[in-house]
Amino acid sequence: MVPTREIYWNIHGHWIMYLLFVIVLGVFCYGCYKHIRLWRIGQPEKRWDQLGTRLLSVLTYGFGHKRIVREGYPGLMHLGIFWGFVIAVIGTITVAIHTDAGLPVFQGNFYLGLSLLLDLGGLAAIMGIVMAMVRRYVLKPDRLDNKADDAFSLVLILLILITGFLLEGLRIAGTGDLWAAWTPVGQAASLLFAGLPQETIIKNFQVFWWGHLILAFLFIAYLPYGKLFHILTGPINQFFRNLGPKSNVPLIDFEDENLESFGAEKIQEFTWKQLMDTDVCISCGRCQDNCPAYLTEKPLSPKALGQALKFHLHAAGGEIIAADKTEEAGAGAQEAAAAMEGGTSLIGDVVEPDTIWSCTTCRSCEEQCPVFVEHVNRIIEMRRYLTLMESEFPPELQVIFRNMENNSNPWGVGWANRADWAKELEVTKLAESSEVEYLYWVGCAGSFDDRNKKVATAVIKLLQKAGIAFAILGTEEQCCGDSARGLGNENLYQTMAMANIETMNNYGVKKIIASCPHCYNTLKNEYPQLGGNFQVVHHTELLKQLIKEGKLQPEGQGMKVVYHDSCYLGRYNNIYDEPREILTAVPNVTLVEPERNRERSFCCGAGGGRMWMEEHLGRRINEERAEEAIRTGSDVIATACPFCLTMLDDGAKAKGNEEIQVLDLAEILLKVIK
Repeated sequence: MVPTREIYWNIHGHWIMYLLFVIVLGVFCYGCYKHIRLWRIGQPEKRWDQLGTRLLSVLTYGFGHKRIVREGYPGLMHLGIFWGFVIAVIGTITVAIHTDAGLPVFQGNFYLGLSLLLDLGGLAAIMGIVMAMVRRYVLKPDRLDNKADDAFSLVLILLILITGFLLEGLRIAGTGDLWAAWTPVGQAASLLFAGLPQETIIKNFQVFWWGHLILAFLFIAYLPYGKLFHILTGPINQFFRNLGPKSNVPLIDFEDENLESFGAEKIQEFTWKQLMDTDVCISCGRCQDNCPAYLTEKPLSPKALGQALKFHLHAAGGEIIAADKTEEAGAGAQEAAAAMEGGTSLIGDVVEPDTIWSCTTCRSCEEQCPVFVEHVNRIIEMRRYLTLMESEFPPELQVIFRNMENNSNPWGVGWANRADWAKELEVTKLAESSEVEYLYWVGCAGSFDDRNKKVATAVIKLLQKAGIAFAILGTEEQCCGDSARGLGNENLYQTMAMANIETMNNYGVKKIIASCPHCYNTLKNEYPQLGGNFQVVHHTELLKQLIKEGKLQPEGQGMKVVYHDSCYLGRYNNIYDEPREILTAVPNVTLVEPERNRERSFCCGAGGGRMWMEEHLGRRINEERAEEAIRTGSDVIATACPFCLTMLDDGAKAKGNEEIQVLDLAEILLKVIK
């Protein structure tokens, strides 16, 4: 038998290996530099806060695969590849420390344990690669593109793993390792070389070693130039993920004289994080599979949009960087500006307007993305440019914007009629008495839409039954501005928001109850940007608490109810349990779930201002969702959002189902209260 030291042929100390490593490292660093240089052309954005939470995000979502494992097959597949890769890196570093640095760490029980771990990790990675190949080239789900880069990456990793096991087999065959049982896969591979002369084993070992080394170096060098780059950028993006409210739409400072335009029309007008997102995206298609616009044949695919921006960034980025250098060198402003354009307009040439206007801002794409790519804000920035700079938006929005400007509501009903719905309810107005605990924010739907007036009435009666001290603003309440902001009309949003904040601050409002999730989200998460800091609860949160305290006592009501999660209540604010707890508190109510629920709930189609726009393309989103709810065989579709209520009611009728009721949770609860 050949001693282990001889079988290694002193390869680790060979000068060619070190030279190759230096070259590979240079190629790798240059590739990373090219990406970072492109990201830096974006606008500044602060993402360095809460370092502890950010590091925990990497552990939870990167190493823990919290989002990836939501899907069984691809989750298990990626888990095997990832952890096999991590273990292989650990093993490689350990061997290098032992052989190249001369520190005897790879020995004793540690040697045995790590050897077993390396074998199992490598086997798991090979199984993951095979699963990936079957999925991509046999099962072929629509969301995967299966480009040449995918095949090359999978084959490269597979060859590295296989040559690694063959090396281990040759080592065992050549040395007669007494502890070979601790490397079961390597021991099995050694059977391929049993009976070969020692000289042949040594020669084969040397050949396979250099082949394995070159493949590993090729892997390192190739990392920044293909899809494998996500191995590095994925955890980085998880570190830089948004830790604030989901609706982290940045505020435009209209008094900033340095701003030449609003929104994003050029690629460099996105932030550095938004540009990095384009490189982080690996086209896994989870966003596309959960996008209501894409699934109803609209021209929007979050994946395709991100890839289009990526290609444009890499095509135009060099010219933009050159233009910056030209301007810094004191060249003519016109020459620099011309170069800055990169020869391509972002909106029109890269992204079609119909794509931009198809988004419902439901953020399902972002909720499913394992590496936290943020799609929605990029779309809103492009909407801002179209709306504020070009006045190019769907024609029906002209009326909506005018209604908001003139009467502070999308319906266009005179502002003086805002409190007419409550005339017979004996509701206190803040102007009459500010000595109340809560302000009930009625919202435009509750004030002007006949169907949703019934919801506001139900909420009022429940609060009165529970003895809650509250008041409304009446005619002093204006639209919260959610739709205006989602449609890109930031100036109109800020005008209405600041007026509301001033009114509430004048009355000393501290606590607010909101029935509309869009109002709830705006008041709670977006008004603080303008100095409006209030404690905001959704009516489902408060009603659930009142039931728990015994202030509202529901009686039995036999019915089967399917609950629809509103995007702005669920994905935006993580309110999933409270609505369900209200329903389960009612005796004899059977609660069922639609096929897509909670984090994967299917949008009703009204978010992002789509409530006020016609669906000219594809199928209607609300009909798709209503049909899914109808298939559960329920008596009632329950929701907690005025937009969802309207959309699902219309959708059910369009599907020919006049029998199923669409009710707000407040309406259901009012029916069964003692």
